[in-house]
Amino acid sequence: MAYQTMARERPVDLVRLARQTGGDRALEEEVLHLFLKQAKSIGKAMRVGTDADQRKRHAHTLKGAAHAVGAGAIADTAKAVEDSPGERRCVRALLTEIDRTCDYINSLLR
Repeated sequence: MAYQTMARERPVDLVRLARQTGGDRALEEEVLHLFLKQAKSIGKAMRVGTDADQRKRHAHTLKGAAHAVGAGAIADTAKAVEDSPGERRCVRALLTEIDRTCDYINSLLR
């Protein structure tokens, strides 16, 4: 998985994001704000407690959004939750990546 290598460098592939937004900085910021809101909402739902079907749906949604912004580590860990929604370690890994990526995005948007 190419995303895993990129994720170790930084949580969001800014080159991919620029390609997705046509290099429009205002659009990049808007997309990051939307992703941040969605990631935090899904993280909160998973922390509060969801059943396996809900975790699977949340993970699938987040995986697609993460791919769109170049958040590879979230995409990879969301895929793991989607494949094994009952595995608590996968859910914990996803929550960790959500926190890490949200912190990084917040630093970009300051």
